[in-house]
Amino acid sequence: MALTREQMAERVARELRDGFYVNLGIGIPTLVANYVPKGMEVMLQSENGLLGMGPFPADSEVDADMINAGKQTVTARVGASVFSSVESFAMIRGGHVDLTVLGAFEVDVQGNIASWMVPGKLVKGMGGAMDLVAGAENIIVTMMHASKDGESKLLDRCSLPLTGCACIKRVLTDLAYVEIADGAFHLRERAPGVSVDEIRAKTAGRLVVPALVPEMKF
Repeated sequence: MALTREQMAERVARELRDGFYVNLGIGIPTLVANYVPKGMEVMLQSENGLLGMGPFPADSEVDADMINAGKQTVTARVGASVFSSVESFAMIRGGHVDLTVLGAFEVDVQGNIASWMVPGKLVKGMGGAMDLVAGAENIIVTMMHASKDGESKLLDRCSLPLTGCACIKRVLTDLAYVEIADGAFHLRERAPGVSVDEIRAKTAGRLVVPALVPEMKF
């Protein structure tokens, strides 16, 4: 079966390391805050100016003034800092974020990412994704493997306007974890119960499949 959004966030959280500063994008990436391993010191950044973001609040903890970049109410952990978006983007552009987790509409075999607009649809703004992909070396994209119509989102070439070029090396979808290298997607893990044949059928870009592809464990 395909991974749930929560399982995707849990799998991404396994890439966290002690002492990391981590930026979580809008959508599935925000859920990673709920799966930081116990005892691990990680500072989560929201680009609107919060460093030290905690898990989503219980109803009794909601503070309407404490929000992330997606305007969701969040919590702040002990030691958190609140500052202007100018300082937040200086942190991003200066390369001071250890890991960035982003959503996307499309990713291709060259590591290009399209995540900020669909032509003909209302666009509120590009957000901080362009700065993040330009200033970060370590990026994980979380996204659905295919659209609701079954069209692959892992492509030979992105069809939507690009957010960044040749900047993505790792992608986690609801079906698989892949790495991008040498003009191809390399299949590293598959969701529990999902076959290699299904992943291959739903991947439009070149897919390299090793002899053994382990299932993710939860």
